[in-house]
Amino acid sequence: MKDPLTEDLQAFVFANRGLLLAAPAALLAAFGRPSAFSVAVGLPTAFAGELLRCWAVGYSGDTTRNDRVTAAKLVTSGPYAYVRNPLYLGNFMTALGFTVAFTGKNSFETKCGLAACALGSMAALYATIIPHEEEYLRERFGEEFDRYCERVPRILPQLDPAPDGEAQWDPSVIGRAESKTFVTFGAMLALLALKSISA
Repeated sequence: MKDPLTEDLQAFVFANRGLLLAAPAALLAAFGRPSAFSVAVGLPTAFAGELLRCWAVGYSGDTTRNDRVTAAKLVTSGPYAYVRNPLYLGNFMTALGFTVAFTGKNSFETKCGLAACALGSMAALYATIIPHEEEYLRERFGEEFDRYCERVPRILPQLDPAPDGEAQWDPSVIGRAESKTFVTFGAMLALLALKSISA
């Protein structure tokens, strides 16, 4: 039996996931002290995370921006053949990259605190919304989703992809679906540049 309070909390967190992740990003921007080395190490990881998102969005389309869970079809192609949540994995890579980039000159304790805040809050958020999404997908697609779960891991990608579905990659949806992400990514780059100049 579903717990209404848990269900309401999951739905709230899902609907406000972008806003909830803005606070740790703001802490990085406010208290981070980047170095040339930390930027050189962190930014490639951040860009790799965004590239993974673009790859995934090209298959899943702009439903990724809805305030409630929805899916016209079960996407199992492209990155979804390696891992069930490539968008969240991409987000985590981006957050890790920016965390490294922003904290090069911070003390060890401050680095750990900022990393725990940025990455810990992201892990907690995804631990809340992934079961919410999976419950919807299981109700919507039934055994098809269960078979997919048996073949493809939830978070850590497998080396050999599961048999691809029929969906094709459509780059035309990326600009529309990723517009907010691009703006946020650009803002973080601009803040990183400003902090680097002033550090």
